[in-house]
Amino acid sequence: MGMRRFLPLVGSCLVTLVSAEEPKWHSLFNGKDLSGWTPKVAKHPLGENYADTFRVEDGMIKVAYDRYAKFDQQYGHLFTNLSYARYVLRMEYRFAGKMMADAPKYVNLNSGVMLHAQPPQSMGMDQGFPASLEFQFLADEGKGARPTGNVCTPGTNLEMDGRLVTQHIVTSKAPTFPPEQWVAIEVEVRGDEEIVHRVNGAEVLRYQRPQLDPRNHVSPATDQLDAGAELLLSHGHIALQAEGQPVWFRRIELRRLAR
Repeated sequence: MGMRRFLPLVGSCLVTLVSAEEPKWHSLFNGKDLSGWTPKVAKHPLGENYADTFRVEDGMIKVAYDRYAKFDQQYGHLFTNLSYARYVLRMEYRFAGKMMADAPKYVNLNSGVMLHAQPPQSMGMDQGFPASLEFQFLADEGKGARPTGNVCTPGTNLEMDGRLVTQHIVTSKAPTFPPEQWVAIEVEVRGDEEIVHRVNGAEVLRYQRPQLDPRNHVSPATDQLDAGAELLLSHGHIALQAEGQPVWFRRIELRRLAR
């Protein structure tokens, strides 16, 4: 219940003002198991956590590949069971170990969290990535600047300053971090209006009007637009990424935003 403040009597009436409570932070991860989350690994049925890709250890969600014979393009995502529209999401991540030897080179020290993702039930059996906006996590490879906090656009487009952007990656202004360092990220999602990326408390990227890409270059995704979806993405699932590089996630929390 909100805090109450009583004003003096006006005539015979007592006027009471009720101030709204600040929205609370809610943990999306209970620290014990994957309750509230559903895995989808390419080449495997929805709900099958193939080779224990996503596991809970030490109060964290860890992506691990020690039970894989080879990667074989088995891209995975761990989806929230609920869909969200207007919220602030925060978490911490760090990389651990080496990428799978047969994974593409770009996945080295690379992961992310997907925003406004299509329902996992709508993904094809072999589909590698959901249509979504990815807050990309990167770390230093020792080859120069490699900022984290970029946005990647599998099956989507976005706008910046009123201009449609169709390139797959938009680079942030975040620093480059060593792989073993925990990095705190925060993303403010305001439906189909605007999304803001923050790293260690500092804004690093801002864009507007997230939307499906009519070219539908997520293959072999069912065409979301042909299935009746709106062009603008006003809501969707949140998904943690597993694309061949071990990574750890912790302190995954969400706060709803009012309009």
